[in-house]
Amino acid sequence: MKNQTVIGIFETAAEAKQAVQHLTSAGFEQDFVDVSQASAGANDTSDNYTNTSGTATEAVGDAAGRTKDGISGFFSSLFGGDNDEAHTYAEITRSGHSLVTVHVDTLEQAHKAADILDDAGALNVDSKAAEYGLSNSYTDAQAGMKPNQSANSTDGMTAEVIEETLQVGKRTEQTGGVRLRSRIVERPVEASVRLREEHVTVQRKPVNRAATEADFAAFKEGDVTLTESAERAVVGKESKVIEEVSLGKQVTEREEVIHDTVRNTEVDVEQIPGSANNAANTSGSASTSKGK
Repeated sequence: MKNQTVIGIFETAAEAKQAVQHLTSAGFEQDFVDVSQASAGANDTSDNYTNTSGTATEAVGDAAGRTKDGISGFFSSLFGGDNDEAHTYAEITRSGHSLVTVHVDTLEQAHKAADILDDAGALNVDSKAAEYGLSNSYTDAQAGMKPNQSANSTDGMTAEVIEETLQVGKRTEQTGGVRLRSRIVERPVEASVRLREEHVTVQRKPVNRAATEADFAAFKEGDVTLTESAERAVVGKESKVIEEVSLGKQVTEREEVIHDTVRNTEVDVEQIPGSANNAANTSGSASTSKGK
């Protein structure tokens, strides 16, 4: 189911068929391109249109045979109701012109189809509406125009020119950091120390001699004590600060060039020829609408 419909209104059936050839050459499937032209007589007001392209698409030529309003019903369905736009397109189309409808999937395809129809000579609906004295407020709004006065006023229209500017600001965001975390780690160590010990020795030797007066003088009762000593290892610990780790910040600046695009509207001024020359000199205009 195609969800975009592009329509173009042409002065003659030959121009419409030539537009279809351009669409086909550009890669559009013929089954989704229709040409419809008026088949009613001069006194027939039944809005009868015939699909002359031979395609299977259900376009205006097919819809006209199944709805009592014909071309009016088609445009009302296409533009979402019986509004000014649907009325304008219906009135211009039923004035003996041929209609080309193109059904596409994407907006990009719709713009491409509209350009092809314009190049092939599609009528400018706004100009034709003015020629026939019809109101087409929708297309005026689409073009960015708004009336300053009523529809019968000749004071003119105003087109707004909009321009975008690029505004560059700054924000601070965290890009990383450093965290200091201290912990206690144990490791085995060893040290050597020389220890001194004393031991008392007893020596006995046999003596065989006569006791003298000195021996008797020195002989008396008593105790003689000689002590022993030994060195033992004594362990102590001493803490020293051997390094300091601190955190600080170093600020650098860099210049960054921002690349972007900005938009603005441009208003082109085009001279519209008089009524006598409208049929021959009107610029093309194809309309795009979302499918139901």
